[in-house]
Amino acid sequence: MKLSDLLKDVKTRFASGLAVTGDVEVAGITADSRKVEPGFVFVALPGLTVNGADFIGDALTKGAVAVLCVPSARLQDDGVVWITHEVPGRVFPHMVAAYFQRQPEHLAAVTGTNGKTSVASFTKQIWEHMGLKAASVGTLGVVAPGHNDYTGMTTPDPVTLHKAMSDLCDLGIDHVVFEASSHGLAQYRMDGLNISAAAFTNLTRDHYDYHGSEENYFYAKSRLFGEVMKPGSTAVLNADCPIVREVADICWARGHKVITVGRHDGDIRLLHQVSSPTGQEITVSYEGRLYDIKLSLVGSFQAMNALMAVGLVIGCGGDADQAFNSLAYLKSVEGRMEQAGRHPSGARIYVDYAHTPDALETALEALQPHVRGKLAVVFGCGGDRDTGKREQMGRIACEKAARVYVTDDNPRSEEPAAIRAEILKGCPGATEVGDRAEAIRLAVAELGEGDLLLVAGKGHERGQEIAGKVYEFDDVSEVRSAIAGLPSEKQGRGATPGGVRS
Repeated sequence: MKLSDLLKDVKTRFASGLAVTGDVEVAGITADSRKVEPGFVFVALPGLTVNGADFIGDALTKGAVAVLCVPSARLQDDGVVWITHEVPGRVFPHMVAAYFQRQPEHLAAVTGTNGKTSVASFTKQIWEHMGLKAASVGTLGVVAPGHNDYTGMTTPDPVTLHKAMSDLCDLGIDHVVFEASSHGLAQYRMDGLNISAAAFTNLTRDHYDYHGSEENYFYAKSRLFGEVMKPGSTAVLNADCPIVREVADICWARGHKVITVGRHDGDIRLLHQVSSPTGQEITVSYEGRLYDIKLSLVGSFQAMNALMAVGLVIGCGGDADQAFNSLAYLKSVEGRMEQAGRHPSGARIYVDYAHTPDALETALEALQPHVRGKLAVVFGCGGDRDTGKREQMGRIACEKAARVYVTDDNPRSEEPAAIRAEILKGCPGATEVGDRAEAIRLAVAELGEGDLLLVAGKGHERGQEIAGKVYEFDDVSEVRSAIAGLPSEKQGRGATPGGVRS
């Protein structure tokens, strides 16, 4: 493929500020100098810790025939084509889209602090129940029938993302839903995707260590609606989130159709909700019709996640009746309010990814209707991340749960005890157990009839990062081991390890 073909759309989109010194045959494109092969375009992206411009020489040595970089990084080398722009990260995804060319016909995206993984999974499940070939891309990887590729990032880099789209086309997939992280949006990873509909779930404290402020964090999220989606697409907005009005203004300016979802207001409105030990029953209204639905999902907030997914399905042209009727068949998502097992007393134990103040509070409040005894929680906070949320989460845990066990999450390079100390400022009466497995064993052992335990923070993760090393660790497996390891007098009828996890 000629470089000029890759740049046709780019030159139109970035008419000013883009300079190109020539044309050449291109064999590939990458922003990782280690992956450069002869004939590749190397993209030198500025970064927080690593500057891609420092690796231009290595890329040329390996055979790069063109380099995309900021003007100041250009070398005095006429043997290579130079593509320069002040923000090469904005140009990069559009070049990648042109290189891989193919995308499934219907693309949906979901952003927000909490709920992205569940909304994405529910959207995929609804499509599949409607007989459509669907995939999801996000925290759990690229997931499609007969295909599961873990990328390690909620929103993968543009090359990984667009190659995945091309591969999914080969599998006959015509509907894909993405999780759009704030990092991915801020770094333009999703630019170049032809998104038909996008959802905004909520905005609460998270990733301030990266974005620096709530304003910057919100701007990154809002890019999905104001810059990434083409004008005239469909936005699905959580009407219960106060900041959604600002998102709605952005959508109005871009000419998007808006579908609101809410408990007190909204096009899709949750009118009634009753919890049961294993799920909930809800009544929903949409365009003058009422839908009575039984959800096999624990946690009141999961109803909103399911309805946001319906909004995305409708926004991508799906039939509303079929979408609502599909909700009865939804299954919980790995690591998202996932039942990990039951204590011999009958007490249920759930694992959830809740790792922000709002997510923890929402999860604990959602479980309250299912508790007949006491609610317990095991949680910690990650190292090298926003330190301001630690005391907040401790306070929330002590306000919402009867028993609190403060333990380690992913300490990373920080001293684990120091992280726990910050959490304990918010809940000085909590039980402190540094070893996460031991904390889970203790919490399980102390469960009684009617109790409920939430193990929060890591969800689907299969490792724990401590001092630069990642050790195998899975909350669900640890819960089941804790149940199996209970004294023999506590074993017997009623003890169940939970469902099979793939």
